[in-house]
Amino acid sequence: MSDVDDVDRAILYALQEDARNTSSGDIAERTGTSDSTVRKRLKRLESEDIIKGYSAEVDYQRSGYPLRMLLFCTASIPERGERIPEILDIDGVVSVQELVTGDRNLLVTVVGESDDDITPIAQELLEMGLTVADEVLVRSHQTTPFGEFDTEDGDD
Repeated sequence: MSDVDDVDRAILYALQEDARNTSSGDIAERTGTSDSTVRKRLKRLESEDIIKGYSAEVDYQRSGYPLRMLLFCTASIPERGERIPEILDIDGVVSVQELVTGDRNLLVTVVGESDDDITPIAQELLEMGLTVADEVLVRSHQTTPFGEFDTEDGDD
């Protein structure tokens, strides 16, 4: 694992703010470096899987899928990480998080138009041998860039 310095953190923060509309030139200006330095840093951060990809943040409710459900599941400890790709292959599943404390060790996020979309996903998880320990309906979901990457906040 490489060291992540202030320039790397500023790059990560800028991309988390708005990757689509932020150019390497914009980041270079913010960091006091050159455009080529930022491009090299981006390539390194990508090759080291610090930047794992770029994706769109979708408002599922506005796109016709008003239900977002969190399914807290239990899998055997040796299998929980291995099951993630299989779970992500289920239509309607948008994310899986591996939890390392407690008996609820997988958090599966699903979206759908109605309960009729969500129930078959829970059934499929059960058929995989997982226990669905709890279901939580989410009203809204907001994200923000990780503050420790903000090198302009003056706390350094």
